[in-house]
Amino acid sequence: MNKKQEDLDLRYLRMASIWAENSYCTRRKVGALIVKDKMIISDGYNGTPSGFENVCEDENNITKPYVLHAEANAITKIARSGNNSDGATLYVTDAPCIECAKLIIQAGIRRVIYSRAYRLTEGIELLQRANIEVKLVPIND
Repeated sequence: MNKKQEDLDLRYLRMASIWAENSYCTRRKVGALIVKDKMIISDGYNGTPSGFENVCEDENNITKPYVLHAEANAITKIARSGNNSDGATLYVTDAPCIECAKLIIQAGIRRVIYSRAYRLTEGIELLQRANIEVKLVPIND
């Protein structure tokens, strides 16, 4: 991979990290950008579905089961826009879970660049099995 692509990857990851600040979740704020042909075609952050209260955790600080992940929000935005993510790159602050990995595969995304590993690795393993380029690029917040 060339230096220019590495620089772009780092910039887009920083942007995803800034986008995560939009999340109302308190336990973990996650941001995602989908980039195709050097254009941001979608974005997302973790949170509740449209029309729900912006509270992600219950009284015991457990994430509510209907909270959407940043990747899912970005991918569903693409579906509503009429655009497509075939061959795109997903930049996300945290390693995708297995449910998001399935969506990433089905959306035709070919690269996933993330900045924080997660204790569960099934999502990353599934992406690799699907021959999607996956790369951990830590950023200094």
